[in-house]
Amino acid sequence: MAIARQTLALRGKRLEYFTIGWNSLEGLIGITAGVLAGSISLVGFGIDSLIEVTSGATLLWRMSVDADVERRERNEILSLRIVGACFLVLAFYVAYEAVSDLAKKAAPGHSIPGIVLACVSLIVMPILSRAKKSVGKALGSLAMHADARQTDFCVYLSAILLIGLILNAAFGWWWADPVAALVMFPIIAKEGLDAVRARTCC
Repeated sequence: MAIARQTLALRGKRLEYFTIGWNSLEGLIGITAGVLAGSISLVGFGIDSLIEVTSGATLLWRMSVDADVERRERNEILSLRIVGACFLVLAFYVAYEAVSDLAKKAAPGHSIPGIVLACVSLIVMPILSRAKKSVGKALGSLAMHADARQTDFCVYLSAILLIGLILNAAFGWWWADPVAALVMFPIIAKEGLDAVRARTCC
């Protein structure tokens, strides 16, 4: 059993290494494309990717100390709360910027790189999420499950982002971008509150 758990923990670490690498690239592209296009939802998507890097690093630490049976539960709760706090920061950042853009009627530019990024994310993230859920279930890890939910959340953000960017590019609906960002807010906030309260269930 101990050997099997070590194998699962090693697989979890590999998934988190991939998460850190992928989301670092995704965050860089998202923020750069968002700043150039003036798109708050795209910038928010990029920042979310960097927050997922924090989450991935937290889970990488969690998998590294999995063998410490006595402290395992405390490590789980700490990991959950770190991820939750990151979610809440992102939620209020996105909401503030979206409301600000609506008030100023700030129109974002078209962003083909943003559209491509969202499409690729819609392919990669579901596969990564399933792999994390499999490891989380096998280990009984709430923290890994929360991290998988964050990956699911990235899928939702990708879909919302893609719709907003396409509507803006095709019809010039400048308001679609900040409205898309506002749609993200309750989803992000709920996940953050659940994680901070350590209520994410496996």
